[in-house]
Amino acid sequence: MSIEKQIGEKILSLRMFKNIPREEVADQCEMTTEQLKSIEEKGIVPSLGVLIKIARALGVRLGTFLDGEEDTGPVISRKNQQQQTASFSNKNSEARTHLDFYNLAENKAGRHMEPFVVDIKPSRGPDYILSSHEGEEFIYVLNGNVEITYGNDTFTLEQGDSIYYDSIISHHVHAAGDQPAQILGVIYTPY
Repeated sequence: MSIEKQIGEKILSLRMFKNIPREEVADQCEMTTEQLKSIEEKGIVPSLGVLIKIARALGVRLGTFLDGEEDTGPVISRKNQQQQTASFSNKNSEARTHLDFYNLAENKAGRHMEPFVVDIKPSRGPDYILSSHEGEEFIYVLNGNVEITYGNDTFTLEQGDSIYYDSIISHHVHAAGDQPAQILGVIYTPY
């Protein structure tokens, strides 16, 4: 089963288990019930911001949708064993994906941070929409150049640069120029 389908099934399963109507979750996430139904039943992957809002509406952490089996001890992620866990756009569910996430702690039980290595594909121009969600983000550029739009400001980061910001401010992360980039990103979302 695809990762996208697994995410949708986990959302549906959690929503049903908690007996929360689809309309209620959709309203809290500022989306239509049809959009939520497509996510749950067709494996349509929402933007990362929307997925965070769904997690918040269901009272779970973001990693719940991306996790495998959980371990209460330390979790080690070996460089040659990292597997892509999801691809996202920061736009809507119809947009092309440009962020490929590799979860670095998917099996850690009870975590409060979500660490990822993220491969960023080059943009085809300014085809993005800013998103916001509760929490904080830390980004460290591993390779390439990254542009971060944050509110009314835009920051360009090069390899070795980092940024830490409040995710409630509208933002977008994308490759600067026509070359791919890679970042270490840590997302903290309270729940």
